[in-house]
Amino acid sequence: MTLNSLSFRLIAGAALWITGALVAAGIVLSGLFRDHVERGFEGQLRAQLDRLAAVSEVGPGGALKIKRLLADPRFGQPYSGWYWQVAGPAGPVLRSRSLWDQALDVDHTPALAPEPQFYDQVGPDEQRLRGLRRNVTLPGSGQVYQIAVAADVSELHAAIKDFTKTLAMSLTALGLGLVAAVIIQVRYGLSPLGRLRAALSAVRSGHATRLLGRFPDEVAPLATELNALLDHNAAVVERARTHVGNLAHALKTPLSVIANAVANGRGQLSETVRQQAAAMSNFIDHHLARARTVTAGRVLGTRTEVSTVTEELRRTLSRVYAERGVAVTVEGANGLVFLGERNDLQEMLGNLMDNACKWARSEVRVTLARADKRLSLSVDDDGPGLAPEARADVFDRGWRLDETVPGDGLGLPIVRAVAELYGGSVSLNESALGGLSAALDLPAG
Repeated sequence: MTLNSLSFRLIAGAALWITGALVAAGIVLSGLFRDHVERGFEGQLRAQLDRLAAVSEVGPGGALKIKRLLADPRFGQPYSGWYWQVAGPAGPVLRSRSLWDQALDVDHTPALAPEPQFYDQVGPDEQRLRGLRRNVTLPGSGQVYQIAVAADVSELHAAIKDFTKTLAMSLTALGLGLVAAVIIQVRYGLSPLGRLRAALSAVRSGHATRLLGRFPDEVAPLATELNALLDHNAAVVERARTHVGNLAHALKTPLSVIANAVANGRGQLSETVRQQAAAMSNFIDHHLARARTVTAGRVLGTRTEVSTVTEELRRTLSRVYAERGVAVTVEGANGLVFLGERNDLQEMLGNLMDNACKWARSEVRVTLARADKRLSLSVDDDGPGLAPEARADVFDRGWRLDETVPGDGLGLPIVRAVAELYGGSVSLNESALGGLSAALDLPAG
C-alpha cells in the first residue's frame, strides 16, 4: 500500500474522520461529566448549608446554638475535608469539629444577602476548598450571622481525572477497532481489483487469452470491455496476418513467373533479371517477416518454450551439417519462456545457429540463461571469428562476409529487426571457443 493507492486514501480518510469524531466526542463527554460532577458537588454543599441554617437558633440570653449536629460523620473528623461554620459580626461563633483550630473565611458584605455565594479558599492542611456561604438573620437575635459550608475539591478533581483517563482509553480502543474494521472493509471491497490485475497479468504472461472469473457488478463491465478489447485486438492481428499472407502470394507468384521465364536464358539481361528477382524475393521475405512480427508483438498472451524450439533447431542443423562434422550442443536451464511468437524465436535463433554452423570448424554451442525478466541466448562457434570493426557492418541489409558461403546476407538484419520489435537486442562478441559469439537479449516469461 503506497501513498498514491486507493487503499491508503480510503483508510487515511476514514482514520482522520474517526479520529476527529472520537476526539470531539471525548471533549463533549468529558465536559458533560465534569459539569455533572460539579453540579452534584455544589448540590451537596447547598443541601448541607440548608440543613445548617435549619438547625441554627438563638437561645435564651442571645446565645447561638445548634439544635442537632449534621448527620455526615465527616464533619466530626479533624481535617476530613468537609467543614461548616457559623460566624457573627465579631468572627466565628460555632464551627465543625473537623475544622479543629482553623476557621473558614468570613465575608459580611451586603451582596451576600440573601443569596448564597460560592467561593474558593485554602483550608486546613493546604486543602483546596470550595465553599458556600450565606448571610442570615436568625429569629430572636436581630443580628446577621454568616453560615458557611466548605469541602475539599481534590476528590472531585480525582473523579474527573479518572473518568477522563478511562474515557480516553475506551475511545482509543474504539478508534483502533474502527480503523481495523475500515482496513478489512477496504481490503475486501478492493479485492476484485486485485483479481482483475492478476487476470490481466495472466493474459500478459500468456497463461490465459481472456479475463477469467466472476467480478462484482461494479467491476464486471470493465472486465467485459477488456475482454472485448482483447478479442478485437486478436481479430485485427488475424486480419493483418491474412493480408500479409495475401500480399506474399500476390508478389511471389509474379516473381516466380519472371524467374522461370529467364531460368534457361543466356546473356547479361537474363542474368540481371535472375539476380534482381532473387533480391526482390529476399527483400519481400524480409519486410513481410517484419510486418508479421509487428502484429505478433502487439498480441497479449503469446509465449514460447525456449528449450523446445532450441532442441528442434539443434536436431535439424545437426543433420544438415553432419557431412562437415559440426556438432551442435545446447546448454542452460530448462523451462525458460520467451514472451513472443514461436515463429519469431525460430527465425532469430535459426538464423544465428545456421550462421554459426556455416562458419564453424567443428563445434557450435548454444547457451540459455535468464536474468531478472530477460532471456540471454548466446550462440558460439569455433570458426575464424570476425574483426571488431566489421561486426557492425554485418547488420547492414545485404552485406555479406564471404560470397563463397551460401546465403543472401539478410539473416542478421532480420534477427536484429525482430529482436528490436520485442524490445530486445542482438550483439556480436568474441567467443570463448575462438570464433564468434552472437548474444540475443529478449523478454522472458
